[in-house]
Amino acid sequence: MRQSLITRTTAETYITLSIELDGTGEAEVDTGCGFLNHMLTLFAKHGRFDLTVSCKGDLDVDAHHTTEDTGICLGRAFDEALGQRRGICRYGSMLLPMDEALVLVAADISGRAYLAFDAPMPTPRVGDFDTELCREFLLALTRAMGLTLHVRLLSGENSHHIIEAIFKALARALRAAVAVDPEAADEIPSTKGVL
Repeated sequence: MRQSLITRTTAETYITLSIELDGTGEAEVDTGCGFLNHMLTLFAKHGRFDLTVSCKGDLDVDAHHTTEDTGICLGRAFDEALGQRRGICRYGSMLLPMDEALVLVAADISGRAYLAFDAPMPTPRVGDFDTELCREFLLALTRAMGLTLHVRLLSGENSHHIIEAIFKALARALRAAVAVDPEAADEIPSTKGVL
């Protein structure tokens, strides 16, 4: 079973997060931030990851710590659930349309954390969510997971659509990357012999 349970406690947040990589897309998410809940729920659905998230954060300040720390926990959960990465496809990408928005996401579960983010947001907020937090979430995820991730906005005018397309494309790319390669189910997908 490729699954993990992560708990993180800081002066700013208390988070419990669990993931099952070979799930059905079921999600129970309560971060206290409605838009982040929406993004994580659709992330689980499109990745077919079973995901539970509970976060008590300092939302009286803003959603920054909640969003960043949830990204850290999700990255750690993927890292732990993948173990040695034996047999995974390693790479995944998705070109995803969301109405007028078109987003490209490419992922490499390389063990090397890197984020290339080229997705300017037309507005500073979606509801109560600062749109710059999309990048902060992805940065935290890549660092904690050891993930190389490229995100590029090819077109888009609506910040909600752009961020939603990013999360859906990320889910689909990671779904492909964590899939077990039936032709190399016991191999590390690297000439180094380790990821």
